[in-house]
Amino acid sequence: MSAIANRYEFVLLFDVENGNPNGDPDAGNMPRIDPETGHGLVTDVCLKRKIRNHVALAKDGLAGYQIYIQEKSVLNETNKLAYQEYDLKPEKKKLPKKIEDARKVTGWMCANFYDIRAFGAVMTTEINCGQVRGPVQLAFAKSVEPILAQEVSITRMAVTNIKDLEKERTMGRKHIVPYGLYLAKGFVSAPLAEKTGFSDEDLNLLWDALVNMFEHDRSAARGVMSSRKLFVFKHKDKLGNAPAHKLFDLVKVERKPDSEGPARSFSDYDVTVDDMPAGVELLEKL
Repeated sequence: MSAIANRYEFVLLFDVENGNPNGDPDAGNMPRIDPETGHGLVTDVCLKRKIRNHVALAKDGLAGYQIYIQEKSVLNETNKLAYQEYDLKPEKKKLPKKIEDARKVTGWMCANFYDIRAFGAVMTTEINCGQVRGPVQLAFAKSVEPILAQEVSITRMAVTNIKDLEKERTMGRKHIVPYGLYLAKGFVSAPLAEKTGFSDEDLNLLWDALVNMFEHDRSAARGVMSSRKLFVFKHKDKLGNAPAHKLFDLVKVERKPDSEGPARSFSDYDVTVDDMPAGVELLEKL
């Protein structure tokens, strides 16, 4: 499959209701927040994790769509597979001496792992498969309005040991955002896609993941999370036809005139997109 021939940017709107979209381990797992503005944050790596999980479910082990960064994976053992494919012996922390062999092992990793083709990877472990800069990048998502993180008390009804049967039940805490609408911005580079082999099929899988990544990521901690809108800006040319920041500015998210008080649903907002500049096509995926 040939690599994509166009540059893309995208804007994803997603929301959370009575859940924690991305806990901060440095703050007792409270929802991440910009302390200066009160806006909620969701990290790029959090969103990439959800994309990876969706691809793993959608492709279910299909060749070419393995996931490199996953729970309990041993990266050295994974990297070793590329050397075994070409009957090469790895040298500790070094790529093969022949440039052709070095390209082979890096290329094999790109061909077999979707997340390497998409996001890139630093594979310079003891068994070295090189470094790859991925064509797909995301920025932190930020809430449209400031959020109010709440701490809710919960009670544990069961006990672990019989000796604790008559004791008071353990009290706990969970952190929620009553409602927050978040906006994430992303980029897809055609020149970098050529280096990893990121194809149109891979791109369509990315759009599918952004639309559906919350559907099989449910948990009590995350409440109700939903992708609401996905706007894709397709450039006519490989290098692009307009600056990314100007395209992002075309997406307007505003409270409806009759919406009062704290927002509590997506219906409290109007979402509009201004006219596209020459050479850019708007594709609405959701």
